[in-house]
Amino acid sequence: MVTRHRRGAELVKRYYRAFDEWGRLVGDPYHELELSTTLHFLEQYLPPRGLILDAGGGPGRYAIELARRGYRVVLLDFTPELLDQARRHLRHAGVGERLVRVVEGSLTDLTEFDSGAFDGVLCLGGPLNHVLTARGRVAAVRELTRVARRGSPIFVSVIGRLTPLLDGLLRHPDGLRTDPEHHRRILRTGEYDGHRGFAPCHFFTPEEVVTLLRERRLRILEVAGLEGLAAYHAREINRLARNDREGWAAWTGFHLQTCRIPAAVAMSEHFLVIGRK
Repeated sequence: MVTRHRRGAELVKRYYRAFDEWGRLVGDPYHELELSTTLHFLEQYLPPRGLILDAGGGPGRYAIELARRGYRVVLLDFTPELLDQARRHLRHAGVGERLVRVVEGSLTDLTEFDSGAFDGVLCLGGPLNHVLTARGRVAAVRELTRVARRGSPIFVSVIGRLTPLLDGLLRHPDGLRTDPEHHRRILRTGEYDGHRGFAPCHFFTPEEVVTLLRERRLRILEVAGLEGLAAYHAREINRLARNDREGWAAWTGFHLQTCRIPAAVAMSEHFLVIGRK
């Protein structure tokens, strides 16, 4: 069992060494929805200043956004190559002085940091998905909570359980016929071993993440779909954003009004849960 999970962790690292995680959130208007919606909620719930932990922050997209807003940031990830990217991007952005530390480490062991050390804790874009055991996911949320000071917000965004089925329907329909057990297993357990190209992971339902946070006695502030009703409509969203400025402005308004609706959360590629310690 230990060997299998160690192998899975190495596959996760290998995947993100080759994947453009830095560019993912700004590749087109559709993917920017995840970034802009997350920033909308960060602006609502983060304190006006303080020290923020960006746990699993990879190449530093959110670390840089927060540093530009005047926060001091500690960035942690377990893939060294992504941390090297983050250092370069932070220097290029001219906010390196606000990056307090760059730490190679795991979500499940944050003993590098004192309890209550941070004014806000982020775990954004799905790093919790790649903690490959239920016990590890509990440990990760316990650690994310421990290092947050009392009263501070904790932000966790993950890839949703319905995402693989929607992806199969729209982009890989042959798999629904040739490998139906793949989708049945994910719907039943959330577990995915990496055999179809993406890194090994656990796909979440909203209820799972809410339960994980509530078990640490966090008060749930928000649950929101980051793509929401736009999920898997990249072509339509990109066309609207590029060709109809007023229509795009109207849509983004509707998105923020509807992204908390439970159906929009469950159908979203990524969803965000915010708790307060």
